[in-house]
Amino acid sequence: MALFTTVTVSCSGKTTDSIKHPNIVIILADDLGWGDVGFHGSSIKTPNLDKLADAAITLNRFYVAPVSTPTRAGTLTGRYPNRMGVRHVVIPPWRDYGIEPNEIFLPQELERAGYKHRTVIGKWHLGHSRKKYYPLNKGFTHFYGHLNGAIDYFSHEREGELDWHNDWESSYDKGYSTDLIAGHAVECIKDYASEDNPFFMYVAFNAPHAPLQAKDEDLLLYGFDPSKPRFGKGDKTGRGNNQEQTFAAMVTALDRGIGQIIQTLKDTGEFDNTLFLFFSDNGPDVGSSGELRGRKFLEFEGGVRVPALLSWPAKLTGQRTIDQAMGYVDVMPTIMDILKQQSTAEFDGISMLPVLTGEKKTIERNLYLGLGAVVSNEWKFIEKGHNPKMKMDSDMLFRIDTDPFEQTNVIDANKEKAAGLKSFVQAYDTIQPPRPLPDYGYGQEGFVTPKEWKVTED
Repeated sequence: MALFTTVTVSCSGKTTDSIKHPNIVIILADDLGWGDVGFHGSSIKTPNLDKLADAAITLNRFYVAPVSTPTRAGTLTGRYPNRMGVRHVVIPPWRDYGIEPNEIFLPQELERAGYKHRTVIGKWHLGHSRKKYYPLNKGFTHFYGHLNGAIDYFSHEREGELDWHNDWESSYDKGYSTDLIAGHAVECIKDYASEDNPFFMYVAFNAPHAPLQAKDEDLLLYGFDPSKPRFGKGDKTGRGNNQEQTFAAMVTALDRGIGQIIQTLKDTGEFDNTLFLFFSDNGPDVGSSGELRGRKFLEFEGGVRVPALLSWPAKLTGQRTIDQAMGYVDVMPTIMDILKQQSTAEFDGISMLPVLTGEKKTIERNLYLGLGAVVSNEWKFIEKGHNPKMKMDSDMLFRIDTDPFEQTNVIDANKEKAAGLKSFVQAYDTIQPPRPLPDYGYGQEGFVTPKEWKVTED
């Protein structure tokens, strides 16, 4: 594949010169915690991510939402998820809503930039009840994977029905979902690399999210005894494998799949001119936050600060760590800046390209984390009362650059700073979502699962 593509018309209608555009590959893990990767000290075997970390840019302070759907929505739009009605909720199987068509998705902009192939593989989780919510109506040219979260890794079912698709049709492919996702990504790269055009791939693994299911070959790496019964939900003892072993095996399978994708990019000669971004959608549920405070569902660091790596050898120097506060809503603005294309969307995120290139060491900004929380390069503020799961007795202010584990609340000595951050948070907290935000279980009673999760309504 040539490294150049000619874009003849810009968003303003003016002709442009030939632009060197990279391939773009975004890899998203599901519920992978800060402490679940080898390059953060985990005992879990992640050799491929560890090797990438040695060569790439480590994004040491990369922030996401504390749950899945909001992170996915913000990543693909560059906007805070509360604008889309998914501030702190996921979209469960029995819910009839998704991200509305008026939101501009990254692949829609990439189409204008000349990207012919814009593929999503794996977990969607941004709406499944109507066709208008589907990825093929959001600018993607190909979809392979599942619409819901928490599918069975082997049967690919959710709520008793097959949730595995190839574009608009059901897919009956057999195998472990992590392997199928990685394998399909590999085949797509091989196909796309034969064309004189950059490609975009968003590979959203469902691993290592529950249900906790692993293959024997990976379990054997962690002391699995196949002569004993398997670990099952709610049964953590007296088995051939336990919860920790199963989770570790799932992460290792994920790492292997990522390694296969990287190797294929290298084998096809595409790796150097590929903007390759890896991160997790939120903190751990079963896994580890390492030394960070908190977990999934919480705005403490362990819930919103995730392992993240970026590689683009053709343009960005690797083997370094960036401590700039950045996150999921910055992905799309940064890509638009790289492509020198003005987006038609109104972003909440900002371009991090000046920091990535070294033009600037830092960019001063406040990053809204949702539910009364904001973080900057130096500070982090959390307002009590928004997230009851955090069990806070008062507002909290941390000097997060020197206290990353959130051990010391310094609000009493920095009341003016806290007041300013509180004002920033409240401006976003007061944004009214386009629809009510019911509890997760609302609508579950009486719900009838559609056959093979195929819908007819637009």
